[in-house]
Amino acid sequence: MPVLVSASATLIKKPKRLDGGLKPALHSTRRILILALASILATAAATIPAATAADLPQATQTQAQPPSPCFASLFDFVMASAEECPLTWYGITLYGTIDVGASYNTHGVPFNGAYPHGVEALISKNSNHALTLLTPNGLSQSSIGVKGAELLAPDWSLIFNFETGFNPYSPQLANGPKSLVQNNTTAIANQSANGDSSRAGQPFNSVAYAGISNRTLGTLTVGRQDSLLLGTLGRYDAMERAHAFSLIGDSNTVAGAGDTESARFNTSVQYKVGVGPLRLAVLYQFGGYHQGNGSDGALEAEVGADFGSFSFDAVGSKVKDAVSLANFGEYPLPAGVGIDNLKATLSNNTAGAVMAKYNANIATIFGGVEYILFQNPSHTYPNGFTALGGYTVLPGYVNSTAYTINKILRAFWTGVRFHIRDDLSLAGAYYHYYQNDYSTSTCTQGGLSASSCHGTENAVSVMIDYQLIKRTDVYAGVMWSTVAGGLASGFLYHSNLAPMVGMRVQF
Repeated sequence: MPVLVSASATLIKKPKRLDGGLKPALHSTRRILILALASILATAAATIPAATAADLPQATQTQAQPPSPCFASLFDFVMASAEECPLTWYGITLYGTIDVGASYNTHGVPFNGAYPHGVEALISKNSNHALTLLTPNGLSQSSIGVKGAELLAPDWSLIFNFETGFNPYSPQLANGPKSLVQNNTTAIANQSANGDSSRAGQPFNSVAYAGISNRTLGTLTVGRQDSLLLGTLGRYDAMERAHAFSLIGDSNTVAGAGDTESARFNTSVQYKVGVGPLRLAVLYQFGGYHQGNGSDGALEAEVGADFGSFSFDAVGSKVKDAVSLANFGEYPLPAGVGIDNLKATLSNNTAGAVMAKYNANIATIFGGVEYILFQNPSHTYPNGFTALGGYTVLPGYVNSTAYTINKILRAFWTGVRFHIRDDLSLAGAYYHYYQNDYSTSTCTQGGLSASSCHGTENAVSVMIDYQLIKRTDVYAGVMWSTVAGGLASGFLYHSNLAPMVGMRVQF
């Protein structure tokens, strides 16, 4: 890490002055190169298998600036925050996060280097023995990216952002479908961590978009982007969607309007604009599975506002033919099924969420509710299809009738974050999911007889975060999760207690 920082700091030294005849030509050439690069990458993002308004780069002049005092030495760089001392050269910024730690699980599964979170902090179907594990990405996904803004005209800028998530212990690009395949022939009691995800080993598995921004008219972006739900949820979760301490951060069910694969859209257009205290956004996903999406179309809209210490956002989402992948978990595999094949359940999902928070100086109070309706998909795909990651779902293993009786999932969460000092915070949160009975047969055993029976999932967590230095924080916390009824059907155990300690470095 120090070598990377030192090398990067060297790269952004002020270039030598140019004479008046060469300088205009150089700036013109540079602008053309930046525009070409962003266009090429955006096109690639739309064919290779998101961001909130606050995440979007601000329009800046790209002329060389005098070196910041934070680059006087490696010590000065390390002691400054990533915002105070970005690795920026001519408007292009290299950034990243490395999040590492360790955890104990009363009912856990072994580490998996492909699984985006590395371990399963939430109680899961394969959760089994007590384990102590190296645990990455407790607060946020480890990632590296490049973003920037190029001034095109007064108040008009080209913006872009390309980022990929990885597992710092493997290291591998985050790949949920790969983790499923790795457990394809393994019985549930012997599996390692695995689960579906919108991150499927793509070169840019987080975001990959480019667009135009105007301070008054708003921002239009095209490419791989977070769903509006995913981009908004972190602002209204006391745990900020931390994988180790947040039910909505670990599962992405809520963020994906019911399915984790639709938490990000590979080919999408998004428009955001601010009107006084209001913020408005709309996202449209075009293309389908062959374009690297986990759905065959989606439309989302958002409205929110800030009124002093109070903020709220409401998001509506409609997703067509959303995909939920699963492995076979058996040996031998069924006749004709290969080691790289997976099963899929398809659905049309409609979701609505309302979120709010209130900052009372010493503490911020958070809360939200979401309603998700699952219906049978628009298309049945009798010939199968190629899923995220390039894995094949064979004919006969596409379930398009799971929701003949509509499934309804209701989510509720609340929490509080205490701002003890500028460098120290303490947070606590509670999460609750409730699923209706959509089984076509009679449920027995308290709903455990089928995953389609009514059921609940609950999680409670507490976490303390200390900013050791501006770009590094250390944290410790614990999450307890439990399932009952249909949401516990087929599980080996029904609860997990998962304390964790970790450290996150940002640059």
